[in-house]
Amino acid sequence: MRAGLTLLCLAYVLSQFFRAFLAVLSGVLEADIGTGPDALAQASGFWFLSFAAMQLPVGWALDKIGPRRTASVLLFLGGAGGAALFALATNALHINLAMLLIGIGCSPALMASYYIFARQFSVAQFATLAALMLGVGSVGNLVASYPMALAAELVGWRASLAGLAVLSAGVAVGIAVFVRDPEPAQSEEKGSVFDLLKMPALWAIFPLMLVTYVPVAGIRGLWIGPYLSDVFGMTTAQVGQASLAMGVAMIAGTLCYGPLDRVFQTQKWVIFFGNMLCALSTLVLAMLMSYNVIVSVALCAAIGFFGASFPVIIAHARSFVPAHLAGRGVTLLNLFAIGGAGVMQFASGGVHAGVQDGSGTEVAYMMLFALFGVLLLVGTLIYLLSRDAPRV
Repeated sequence: MRAGLTLLCLAYVLSQFFRAFLAVLSGVLEADIGTGPDALAQASGFWFLSFAAMQLPVGWALDKIGPRRTASVLLFLGGAGGAALFALATNALHINLAMLLIGIGCSPALMASYYIFARQFSVAQFATLAALMLGVGSVGNLVASYPMALAAELVGWRASLAGLAVLSAGVAVGIAVFVRDPEPAQSEEKGSVFDLLKMPALWAIFPLMLVTYVPVAGIRGLWIGPYLSDVFGMTTAQVGQASLAMGVAMIAGTLCYGPLDRVFQTQKWVIFFGNMLCALSTLVLAMLMSYNVIVSVALCAAIGFFGASFPVIIAHARSFVPAHLAGRGVTLLNLFAIGGAGVMQFASGGVHAGVQDGSGTEVAYMMLFALFGVLLLVGTLIYLLSRDAPRV
């Protein structure tokens, strides 16, 4: 299983890469095929929404046919196929279709690992293992920053995407060979995702899950590039370096969050204070968005660090989910996180374009970041109504 988990981690590296690489290619894609920031916001939204839409069928597939076939088939057809289409793209429609396919291909990567953790390890170990997988997989976020910008300059973005298509196909074949499915849950109980939606213990967790990823996905995945270019005149390489700083902070935050629930003997308050700090950082970025480039990059890094609570929220919700619904449980939570981020990727393009037309570039970014921060603040305050995870 060690080789299988390593390959699933590589699949998640690709997933992290594909959700973030558009931010550093905004300049070259606009120059080559005319896709500006607003068009890329739509393309990024297609990735998130197709990824989110796949979570319920992926959850069913994990419980019924196992992670091996689920992850390998989707990554091969969607991930490799979508990257190949992207490499051949000549207009925005091709980019949209490619990102939609890639979102489908990436949809089971992390959840397949989480399913294995949920089935083969204790609840107490889940948060640490989930954070470790997320932290290591987030190397893809780093590769999507300065290394991707450098590759685009050295060999071109088309050759880079073609190479990623080949890599995705190779990882998919490796998953099919090396991943071993856990034994089926020994339970006569039946159930569906609707049983999870009826659980009161999850009701206050869902709103936070819907918005927790919005600032990180919106800024690192898309807007950090156009923002730093438009407001501070940074080059593609400089944007790549700033994105790298935020990506490193995201990995550090993920690895720090993982053991904190055991250190403080609480998941609820670790999650609450972490998300409050992320919301505060986002709102401060909105207020100081044109003050100083170093301050802006530092605030983006703070958002990446404090916004990395995803695995602990999953672990919190997982503690209330029965074993026979483990696959559908983790994917339902992922649906909320990725779906919320996807809707905001679409909406952010319209918000930016509308405000920019009426009030100018700087006000457009200020309103965009303020929107991200307020949404997270509201979700975090609702989360106060949740009850802490039982200690095991």
